[in-house]
Amino acid sequence: MAVYTHLGAEDLARLIAQYDVGDLVMAKGIAEGVSNSNWLIETTGSGTSGTRFILTLYERRIDYADLPYFLDLLDHLAGKACPVPRTMHDRDGASFRMVEGKAAALIEFLPGVSPTRPTPAQARAVGEVLANLHLAAQDFPRIRANAMDFAASAAILEACGAERLATINAALPAMLDHARAAAALDLSALPPSQTHTDLFPDNVLMLGDRVTGLIDFYFACTGPMVLDLAVTHAAWCFDGDNAYRADCGAALAEGYQSVRRLTPEERAIFADVAKGACLRFVASRAEDWLDTPDDALVTRKDPMQFAARWAFYHNHGAGLLA
Repeated sequence: MAVYTHLGAEDLARLIAQYDVGDLVMAKGIAEGVSNSNWLIETTGSGTSGTRFILTLYERRIDYADLPYFLDLLDHLAGKACPVPRTMHDRDGASFRMVEGKAAALIEFLPGVSPTRPTPAQARAVGEVLANLHLAAQDFPRIRANAMDFAASAAILEACGAERLATINAALPAMLDHARAAAALDLSALPPSQTHTDLFPDNVLMLGDRVTGLIDFYFACTGPMVLDLAVTHAAWCFDGDNAYRADCGAALAEGYQSVRRLTPEERAIFADVAKGACLRFVASRAEDWLDTPDDALVTRKDPMQFAARWAFYHNHGAGLLA
């Protein structure tokens, strides 16, 4: 999350007035992330709405034709008791509105804190919730292709170019060949569902060891469930120095498989899928590093973090979930 577009208090109050959520009391910009502008909104509330929300103004990597998929998926999962925020619909029933030529959506605020150093118990809980999400989403009627699949990662790194990548880190251009290899993987026979595909700890809210919210579904898509698990594994199971945390890795996999058993094919290909997942974040972070305006309220993320995690799966991933 971030703030790229600055809306004044009057603009925000007019926008909030289009929803049956009471009057605007407070709006605070959220600086984390790199793709959209976000505010924490507090209102006087109404009989059914609550008083706290997240307002998102969609800035980058969002095709507005995809918004019904994202927002309807939240409502579908919330209706099946998954811990996801509901979309607030405006007084005309629309799930998003246009503001200064950009789409805006108001999303229910959920309680909880994102873990900074997940425990095994928290990793296990996230595995269980992720598997439940996959099962709950299998009858969702919409589909969406993965706009950040392995071929897209390779294309992003190609577009960045070896020379510009080297300005971030001299080792980064070597990821180009690995991204091309990942793009050649055939994942079409793996069991699919609707997937979050960006389930980092900062997209999970927890109270103790209990998951209270999964948020930021704007990379969600229809695709292999094992890819979603691999993204989550790469995001949750390493420490700040990129050392693998076997306790969290085992707990995450156990939690997931306590709800949904992986197939032999999923287990066999997991290391290659995890490497591709890492390359996705190498690519997107490199692109953001090179393209984010200097005056944006954004903290750049180092793509080499996931280059190091790619190396772990390359060297030690075989049989990791066997």
